[in-house]
Amino acid sequence: MPIGGVMKNRKDILWGLLLIVVGIIWGINSLGIVKIDIFFDGWWTLFIIVPSLIDLFTDEDKTGSIIGIIIGVFLLLACQDIIDFSMILKLLFPIVLVIIGLSLLIKNPFKGNKMKKGKENLDEYAATFGVQNLDFDNEKFNGCNLNAVFGKVSCDLSKAKINDDVVVNVCSVFGATQVIVPDDVCVKVYSTPIFGGVTNKRGNKSDSKYTIYINCTCLFGGVEIK
Repeated sequence: MPIGGVMKNRKDILWGLLLIVVGIIWGINSLGIVKIDIFFDGWWTLFIIVPSLIDLFTDEDKTGSIIGIIIGVFLLLACQDIIDFSMILKLLFPIVLVIIGLSLLIKNPFKGNKMKKGKENLDEYAATFGVQNLDFDNEKFNGCNLNAVFGKVSCDLSKAKINDDVVVNVCSVFGATQVIVPDDVCVKVYSTPIFGGVTNKRGNKSDSKYTIYINCTCLFGGVEIK
């Protein structure tokens, strides 16, 4: 099973167990058997902490999960009057910026895979405060760089001629990028999402001759591969 499928199964199991526990506690409270107060001061921070914890154990990239946990824990401690909200405002965002900076400087230490290097002088395509649609219909494709900054880039490789392993470098900053790949190639994704995400809807075939390596960097942006 592909790594993405294993991760998704783990996430489904964890969410399933969590919902079962919440349902049991809710039922016990409704029947008056035992009173368990789930609406304690700051209970709403669990909507930040719990998803971040689940992502920490299921996602390949850990940066966003760690930031989410830090934010959630700080807010919970403030709601419990353990620390002051003014202290959060002073420390929270500097800590988040440090984590983001470290992850960029050392190529995301929370992820073991290294991004694939492509050929030099790859074609550059960008959308800044706009939209760019690329269609490599019956064209030879040797790789490219895609940049979406407050914009959207759509790259259709479904009918492209791919005669070798190629690299696609994607950078989405407050933007969105979509990459449509052919059916007869293998796809390997390396990602560094920071307050962003990468969705890979493409499964791999064991008999694929060539591979498309997609390196994704997302800062408040998203990348979809299908």
